[in-house]
Amino acid sequence: MKKILILMTGLVLLSGCAHVISRATLDEANQNVTFAELRQDPSRFLGTMVILGGVIVKTVPEKTGTLLEVYQTRTDRWGEPLDLDHSGGRFLAYYRKFLDSEIWSKGRKVTLAGKVEGEKTRRLGKLDYRYPYIRVQEIHLWRKVAPMYAPYPGYPWGPWGPWNPLWDPFWYPYRDWYPPYRHHRR
Repeated sequence: MKKILILMTGLVLLSGCAHVISRATLDEANQNVTFAELRQDPSRFLGTMVILGGVIVKTVPEKTGTLLEVYQTRTDRWGEPLDLDHSGGRFLAYYRKFLDSEIWSKGRKVTLAGKVEGEKTRRLGKLDYRYPYIRVQEIHLWRKVAPMYAPYPGYPWGPWGPWNPLWDPFWYPYRDWYPPYRHHRR
């Protein structure tokens, strides 16, 4: 019984450490293809399954699906886009189902797996930009995460995170004695 409990606990913990793209698709994908290589010559990788992550620039609903314009970023081992201020360029991703542009909106992080179908040239400002074109098989939209910040420098973070019942203005009876609730000049 003890061994089964340990095994089940291990499986639950490991399931939280899985990539957002399914194992079968990960096995099919060529993860050695870099985005720089793909952007330079998409025709070399026609039909190759790739995994890309980035941030949505534009969502365009079409009659038969949705076209996403995404700027690529590097991803972590779970597939989540990182380092959003650096990109290797943009790509177009076509998904065969409708994706609501209010949910799949500009600035949202996305990870996808799909087959390379060549490139498309579109106007980007005043230049003709060559986009690698991907037909999506699996896609994952990352949740919006509210930034964690302290209301002022030196805020007393407790074991409850940013909310601490000892500093809550409606709970703590001596709230007027402490700096966050009274202006002090030094």
